[in-house]
Amino acid sequence: MRFTLILHSHMPWVLHHGKWPHGSDWLTEAAIDTYLPLLAWLEHAESASAPVALTLGVTPILAAQLAHPSFKTDLDEYFAQRFETLAESEASLKSTGDDALIPLVPFWKDHLTRLQELWQRIDRDMVATLRHHAADGRIELISSAATHGFLPLLARDESIRFQLLLGRAEHLRHFGVLPKGCWVPECAYRPAGPWQPWHSATAVAHREGTETHLRYAGFRWFVVDAHLARAGAAWELYESEATRPLDSEADVSPYRSFEVGHRPPRTRPVDVVIRDPETTAQVWSRHGGYPGDSRYLEFHKIRYPGGLKLWRVTDPAADLGDKAAYDPAAAREAANQHARHFGEVLHRIAARATESDTSIVAPFDTELFGHWWFEGIDFLADLYAQLDAAGDVTPATGSELLADEPPDAVIELEPGSWGANGDFSKWLNDETAWTWERLWPLEERFWNAVPTAVEETHLAPIVEQAARELLLAQSSDWQFIISTGAAGDYATKRFVEHCDALEALLPAMEGWGDAAHARYLADEYKRVDDPFPSLLGALAAASDLPAT
Repeated sequence: MRFTLILHSHMPWVLHHGKWPHGSDWLTEAAIDTYLPLLAWLEHAESASAPVALTLGVTPILAAQLAHPSFKTDLDEYFAQRFETLAESEASLKSTGDDALIPLVPFWKDHLTRLQELWQRIDRDMVATLRHHAADGRIELISSAATHGFLPLLARDESIRFQLLLGRAEHLRHFGVLPKGCWVPECAYRPAGPWQPWHSATAVAHREGTETHLRYAGFRWFVVDAHLARAGAAWELYESEATRPLDSEADVSPYRSFEVGHRPPRTRPVDVVIRDPETTAQVWSRHGGYPGDSRYLEFHKIRYPGGLKLWRVTDPAADLGDKAAYDPAAAREAANQHARHFGEVLHRIAARATESDTSIVAPFDTELFGHWWFEGIDFLADLYAQLDAAGDVTPATGSELLADEPPDAVIELEPGSWGANGDFSKWLNDETAWTWERLWPLEERFWNAVPTAVEETHLAPIVEQAARELLLAQSSDWQFIISTGAAGDYATKRFVEHCDALEALLPAMEGWGDAAHARYLADEYKRVDDPFPSLLGALAAASDLPAT
C-alpha cells in the first residue's frame, strides 16, 4: 500500500494587524516552531539523499505572508527577542529558585541558533526553499482557496470560483508550477443541490457541487474526511447509473480513492482521497494520541517574562503547577518510539487490506508538528526513515498515488467537514450567524457591481482592493476563532474591519459613490492589506467576463 501524508499549512492574514498576543506573532511562532524545523528536516533529507514523498499544502494567503518583506523583518525581530530572553534566563531562574530548569537554557540556545543559521542560509526565503525541494521531488506542493474561505457557505458561485482560481494562480506565481491537488478549506464539501444554510440566507434552488468548482479552476484532486464517503454512495467507474451502487462500509473504504460525482463528457475527473481515521487518531488527540505522552514538551505552561517553555506534559490532566522539568533526550526517544509504533499501525492496515485498498491517507495541520507538538518534526523524520527501510508500505505524494493507482469507482459524497460534529456547525452557529448575515449581502453587491466596474479602467485599483477585502473577510478562521472563544475579540475585529473596508469601496464600484475618495481609501487599505498583487484576471474568470 501507499502511505500519503498530507500536511496543510495555513495562517490567516495577520501582517500589519498587531503582534502580541494576537497578530503577526502567530506567524513568527509558527515559522520558528514548525516551518523552519520542517525545512531543516528536508535539508537533511537532501544531504542524505533520503526520499521523503511528502505532500505539503501551502495556502495562498500563507505564501503571500512568507514572501512578504514585513514577515522577514518580523521574524528577524522575533529571533532577537528570543535570544535576549535566553541571555537573561539563567539569572532570572536563579532569582526565582528554579535552578533545576537552568540546564534547559543551553538546549534552547542551541535549538534557536541552528534555526537562525538555517534562516540565514536560505537567504530568508522560505518560499524559494520550498520551491527547490518540490523541484527536486522531495515534496509535492498543493494549494487551496486564496484566503481559506469556507466554500459551502459562500453566497455566490463567483466567490467560490474566485477563491479557487486566484489560489491556483498565486501558487503558480510563488512556486512556478500549477498545483494538481487542492486542500479544500476545512475539508468542507457540499454536493450539488438547493442551498439555504441558515434561515436568514436567501434560498437558491440549485447550486453546483464543490467538485464542479474545483474542475473549473483546474484542480485534479482533494481531501475529505471518512464520514463524508461512508455516508455517500459509490459505484464502479464507467458503469451505468442503473448499476447497483456499492453500499457496504468495506466498499466505501477510506483506503481507496474515488472519482467524484457525475462529470460532463470529455472533461477531466476530479478525484478524492479519504482521511484514514485509524492512523490520524494516533496523532491528532492530545489525550489519546502521541502528543499527550508525559515526556513531551508542555505547550501550555510558559514562563513569563520571556515566554520560555521549560516543562514536560507530565500528565495531560495535571494542573500546570504540577508539571515537571522537560528532558529533551527522553522526549527525543519518545518521538522515535511513536514513529515505530505508527509504522506498525501502517503495516497492520496493509496486512488486512482488501484487493481494492491501495492507500493510507493521513492529513494533518502542519502546525500540529513542532508548534503544538514540539517533537512532531522529529517523529516525521523517524517515520520516513523507517518506511524507507520497509517494503509493504511505501510513501507517495497525493498525485503519485492517483497516477499509479487511479480510481476505479465513482462516489457521491455527503456534505460535511473535518470540524467538530463533522458538519458546518463550527463555522455557522448561533454565535457566528451574524458574520454571514453581514457577509452575504456584501457578496451580492460586489459581484453585481463587478461586470460594470471592471470596464472602467479608473476604478481598477478600487475593484482590486475591494476584492482583497472581500477575500480577507471570507477567511474561515474568523468564525472558527469566534466559535472556540480563544481570541474571539480579535477575530470579530478583523472580520468587521474587512467588511467595513469593502462596504466603503462598494459605492464607487456601483456607480454612485465618489471615485476619487474611494481611490484614496483603497490606497490606505492597501498599506495594511496587500496580498495578491494581481487580481483582475482571476476576477474576470470567476465572473465569466473577458480577461483584461
